[in-house]
Amino acid sequence: MVAGGFLIFSSASLGLMARDGASFTSVAFSQFAFGVVGGGLTLLFISNVYYRNWRKYAFYIFILSLIATLAVFIPGIGMSHAGATRWIDLGFTTVQPSEFLKIGFVIYLATWFSGVHGKIGNWKYGLLPFGTIVGIVGAVMLLQPDTDTFLIMVVSGMAMFLTAGAKWRDIGLIILAGIIMIIIVAVSRPYIMDRFTTFMNPDADLLGSGYQINQSLIAVGSGGVSGRGFGQSIQKFEYLPEPIGDSIFAVYAEEFGFVGTVILIISLVFLTLRGYRTATQAGDIFGTLLVVGFMTIIIAQAFLNIGAMVALAPLSGLPLPFISHGGTALMATLASLGIVLNVSKYRTFRKTT
Repeated sequence: MVAGGFLIFSSASLGLMARDGASFTSVAFSQFAFGVVGGGLTLLFISNVYYRNWRKYAFYIFILSLIATLAVFIPGIGMSHAGATRWIDLGFTTVQPSEFLKIGFVIYLATWFSGVHGKIGNWKYGLLPFGTIVGIVGAVMLLQPDTDTFLIMVVSGMAMFLTAGAKWRDIGLIILAGIIMIIIVAVSRPYIMDRFTTFMNPDADLLGSGYQINQSLIAVGSGGVSGRGFGQSIQKFEYLPEPIGDSIFAVYAEEFGFVGTVILIISLVFLTLRGYRTATQAGDIFGTLLVVGFMTIIIAQAFLNIGAMVALAPLSGLPLPFISHGGTALMATLASLGIVLNVSKYRTFRKTT
């Protein structure tokens, strides 16, 4: 996935040559050095750290990741782009700390739920703490604002909550609260409402809010059955916004067509199912919850990105795991999978009859 993703990213990056102020070399080097190499080394290191050790430091990891995410608001350190303040400027590169907050969030929730496993149905130990943790994370994420990342964190948290033994009543209350929150955010932030209206009617504003989705559909449709061929995308030059970011699936679909798209989706599903299988074989509930949390984040993010590019979901701005630009995102994804790999090392195999 990493090797194939970097090849796709490299092809999409060629579109930067036609854009003023964009450098193919610097972008490709950053992705390779921090994402592929840095992320690969991180995966190797973390995969050899006994996963139960994370439980001892879960609270501190969560707090440190929250502080790092809040650091984007410090003048001279934080960096803003397109109306969002999500990055820390290190001079030679930028870091998006919310990617590591996802890791801290999953580890802390897994620690809490595994500690109160037998009492998870009691709202004092289940619903109330879960709502508090999600509320704290939500306040930080919505300040940036980064509604999309917060959404997949909530989805992951709900999957962990359900796996830990939550009652469907509590899940229903969370869904209801989520719907109310989405309505409030959409009303208070016009760009969120634009995403929903564009999703309902992509042709309403072809040169405005509907531009990206229509250009994406043109790219996907142009790929046909077998695609134009590697590196042969036309839409990545001038037409597609963010061809190396959230629109990278459209570039991939144009170059590899329906066949390539099916292969990519099957690969993502296979990876996820392997992860969930590891969760069922984990040595304890803590390991199970860790794997469920991390794999849900990866697959939810992947399919929200793909769905948005083919008009099956509102535009989200989420990167496509393993492929989109973002060394921090790739490093965080591989760090998460490092923990999953370590849980797999200590899994137990149950005999079936």
